[in-house]
Amino acid sequence: MTDTTTSDAVRPGGGGSATRRVAKHALLIVCGVVMIYPLLWMLSSSFKPTEVIFRDPSLWPGEFDLTNYTEGWTALGKPFQHYLWNSAVVAIASIVGNLLSCSLAAYAFARLEFRGRRILFAAMLATLMLPIHVLIVPQYVLFSQLDWINTTLPLIVPKFLATDAFFIFLMVQFIRGLPRELDEAARLDGCGHLGIYWRIIMPLSVPALATSALFTFIWTWNDFFSQLIFLTNPDLYTVPVALRSFIDGQGESAWGQLFAMSVVGLAPIFGFFLAGQRYLTQGLATTGLK
Repeated sequence: MTDTTTSDAVRPGGGGSATRRVAKHALLIVCGVVMIYPLLWMLSSSFKPTEVIFRDPSLWPGEFDLTNYTEGWTALGKPFQHYLWNSAVVAIASIVGNLLSCSLAAYAFARLEFRGRRILFAAMLATLMLPIHVLIVPQYVLFSQLDWINTTLPLIVPKFLATDAFFIFLMVQFIRGLPRELDEAARLDGCGHLGIYWRIIMPLSVPALATSALFTFIWTWNDFFSQLIFLTNPDLYTVPVALRSFIDGQGESAWGQLFAMSVVGLAPIFGFFLAGQRYLTQGLATTGLK
């Protein structure tokens, strides 16, 4: 009697499919290790003396020394918390500005009918292709005439003017997915556009708003170029600009302290990302940006 039962292992194509899955996972693991290695090396180096960092490439320090953290915290003349606070003020104000202005612009593009709407929307999307290096010169001239240089206003005020086209596009895509019947029902109850925007659209747009807030925080916290251009007073330095102060042009850089404070500066980003990860996934999945 012949056994007609065929296992998955000997089924045609079964073994090859399993092998391909294993190979894909192995490749992903290797790529993940390669990408995370610089971060792990920086974390490990933050516990090593500066003279040992580039002589010992291992990821596990011989001994855990917190000297880089204690000395780096006060190495720039002010406690490093001063620069963390400066970055937090700019980042939080930017989040508030982006969420308010970009959501209003997105509601207008997604729900209102007005002449030139498609042309304006296309022009707004075209601004995504403009690099910051093209915009920084006219912005500097404008802010200089307003006497805003060496203040945080150039970093915050534009966020209240819906200048980030990416977030407008993301919110437009999300709002377009909301049923218009909700607007009509609210209009029957006497709501105008502002009422519909605030009472209907905003509560339902929490995933898109959280995604915008997360990206705004990360991009603003990590922004070095704009903050270096507009902030020249050391008292106003944010974390990226303050970290640059650890690097000496004469070659006497405090690498250990730099790595230690870099780890401290990355902690808020990881915390904010972990807190909003669920909304980030939901927001991207529901706006077509998969």
